[in-house]
Amino acid sequence: MSAAATPAGVSPLKAPVLAAPLLEARGLSVRYGKVTALDELELEAASGQVLALLGPNGAGKTTFVRTVATLVRPTAGQLLVRGRDVVRDAAGVRREIGLAGQFAAVEPTMTGRENLEMTARLFGHGRVAARQAADAVIGRLSLGEVADRRTATYSGGQRRRLDLGASLVGGPRLLLLDEPTTGLDPAGRREVWDAVRSLAADGTDVLLTTHYLDEADELADQVVVIDHGRVIASGTLGELKASVGRDVIEVAVADSAAVTAVAGILERVTLSVPRLESGDRHVSVPARGGAAELGAVIGCLEDAGIAVDEIGLRRPTLDEVFLTLTSEDDNDDKPATVGTTTNRSQR
Repeated sequence: MSAAATPAGVSPLKAPVLAAPLLEARGLSVRYGKVTALDELELEAASGQVLALLGPNGAGKTTFVRTVATLVRPTAGQLLVRGRDVVRDAAGVRREIGLAGQFAAVEPTMTGRENLEMTARLFGHGRVAARQAADAVIGRLSLGEVADRRTATYSGGQRRRLDLGASLVGGPRLLLLDEPTTGLDPAGRREVWDAVRSLAADGTDVLLTTHYLDEADELADQVVVIDHGRVIASGTLGELKASVGRDVIEVAVADSAAVTAVAGILERVTLSVPRLESGDRHVSVPARGGAAELGAVIGCLEDAGIAVDEIGLRRPTLDEVFLTLTSEDDNDDKPATVGTTTNRSQR
């Protein structure tokens, strides 16, 4: 049967063009001799977001970032960045990305503006274009007050923001941040967080690795947890917290001497191991039975005559989700844990 004719003057409809995923890894493996850093990793992430990569030391986070940046060649499998293969089209991938490593790489004897202009020239910009790119980054990251000072005088947060700026002068569509706030004080961390939020709001995709779970809570739209070189969980923060499948009972005792007795009651009721929270008066425990177990705990505390300042049922924090996921992966016999001894020795 022939297709219906298109009326004169009317263009035929075209099928919508689907945008390539931001990142797509299929069976991605990286080995260093006998050490397996990434073990047939599978991952797909959409663009238009801040993606946080979490995992314990040696999980493979930095190796994955370095592979995205074409600094490490995969041993097996495939990795695409916006549809470009990191092996077959490494140059095209590099044009898409900017990379800021774990430590700020700035020249201390030069001003912030000079650092940015030098980096822009290394990207191939002419003198005028380099100056314009530097000015744009200075405004974008609120560095105007310190731009003409030598970077040796910068605070840690200012140096880190300048390092982010150096990654931006080439106009990347994807910014790779490997533990961007390592070693910074709380004020410096906030400065970097504000800068990352601003970049994301302006349309720059961000992939960050971090050891700080509160950082992922603050910045990430999506979270991927990897351990032993494989993805063990992914989703929004809400989805990951829901995936644990249990609420948490938290108790704040009036007298710290009662913590041991409260922990014993929590363990007896929930059959889970309690966790001592910040300070020495807060105890929490996963509660599969939810409100029913909370009621039982309250009854036991009353029977024991233990005074409490606060008691309640809450959703798990990202810290608790992370600990649950990684401990389950350590104790599971599924294929994702193959090679656990060697995987932890390489990031």
